[in-house]
Amino acid sequence: MRQGPHVIVVGNEKGGSGKSTTAFHLVIYLLYQGHRVASIDVDSRQQTFTHYVRNRRDWAKAQGLSLLHPTHFHLPLAQGDSVKENHGREFEMFRQAIGEVDDDTDYLVIDTPGFDTNLTRLAHSLADTLITPVNDSLIDLNVLAQMDPMTGAPREMSHYARLVQRARSERLAIDGKTMDWVLVRNRISMLSSRSMRQVQAMLERIAARFGCRVAEGIAERVVFRSLFPMGLTVFDPLDEALLGGSPSLSHVGAREEYRALASALHLPVRPQAKVSAEG
Repeated sequence: MRQGPHVIVVGNEKGGSGKSTTAFHLVIYLLYQGHRVASIDVDSRQQTFTHYVRNRRDWAKAQGLSLLHPTHFHLPLAQGDSVKENHGREFEMFRQAIGEVDDDTDYLVIDTPGFDTNLTRLAHSLADTLITPVNDSLIDLNVLAQMDPMTGAPREMSHYARLVQRARSERLAIDGKTMDWVLVRNRISMLSSRSMRQVQAMLERIAARFGCRVAEGIAERVVFRSLFPMGLTVFDPLDEALLGGSPSLSHVGAREEYRALASALHLPVRPQAKVSAEG
């Protein structure tokens, strides 16, 4: 008996960590694998994921192309005077969105903002898989933990790590399940350095301490910025008709990196439907 979609949340309380790019590429990858995919954007400020979706639909329409699209929802923050009432309205919006796709979706991907909101916490409480992209920088590790400068060991959880652990505890108490938390290195430099090796070592120590794991991530590439205005990903057919120009080696390299990341997530196998495109 089917029990609803596998929920994938992409979260990190650090702006510019690549959450929306990662979430959108994962959505399109799953669509091309033949799965039924829905997406929810709870970032009321930037709405980058929603812009990806709109750009993709606009580009497909303008070029007369057939592209795969997720069933997408954008949930804004409630703006009333009462915090309690706002939270109630946000919960209802969330519940309705999930209810619309619960019976006919294999995967639900939720993109969250780089700051704490009620919708962020709701999303994390539902996560079966939590993906946290972390820029390949010692500074960005602080979003997960305060690190001992002498030993490189995690000394204290950050606010975001505490949010995740609370969500895990609540989920375990409700249905006996826990999320698979995956830290993903992002914007990795093409050249190895002492700093890169330190980041990797520290991430592994954080993972061991917090009960999560580390996946090799995505290199710093201009290609993602060039594809965003068209709403395209490296999983789309890399031909001149779609891109408006010849694909580069960077496209191919980025595609292989995202394929490796998708494989590293160890997502549950779902029955695959026939791939179809919506214009």
